[in-house]
Amino acid sequence: MEVIANKRDVQGKGASRRLRRSGKTPGVVYGGDQAAVSIELDHNALFYALKREAFHASVLSLDIDGVKESVLLRAYVMHPFRMEVQHVDFQRVDKTHKLHVCVPLHFINADVAPGVKLGGGKVSHIMTELNVACLADSLPEFIVVDLAKLEAGHSIHVADIALPAGVEAVLHKGDNPVVATITVPRGAATEESAA
Repeated sequence: MEVIANKRDVQGKGASRRLRRSGKTPGVVYGGDQAAVSIELDHNALFYALKREAFHASVLSLDIDGVKESVLLRAYVMHPFRMEVQHVDFQRVDKTHKLHVCVPLHFINADVAPGVKLGGGKVSHIMTELNVACLADSLPEFIVVDLAKLEAGHSIHVADIALPAGVEAVLHKGDNPVVATITVPRGAATEESAA
């Protein structure tokens, strides 16, 4: 995915305000062995790119005045009530060092899980993204969590997820948090016992 930007020479609150009024968004690129660079991006292109999930968890190609760099989106600031991106931060990617990124989780087969289909349970997503470490070339757009065998009252943990090759979950030692669980509503349990 390519992002087009230009170098920004003027800095400060007033300059940023004028930039936003002209339909641009101020930003910064940092990291690696180079100095931080102030940039400006087209607001509308950035606003619609931020709506795409892949934009948040992919290595992007940032074109600054014709020079391309590999970057990750690290942060962005939205206006409190207007649909306006106030600022955006990108981090340069070194292809030889591991990245720490939050990757979204995609849940599949929830409707055919025995806990839902036979037990009348509901799936609760405890986590919606997972913090992973990997090289830039191995970074997945998302991680699939298969709920096909999950019974009512049971949970699926991070250790149960099949991670892509070269990707490892960043956890505390001995930690194995719950990703999703199937719970049976109280009313359904009492109805079964009454029958």
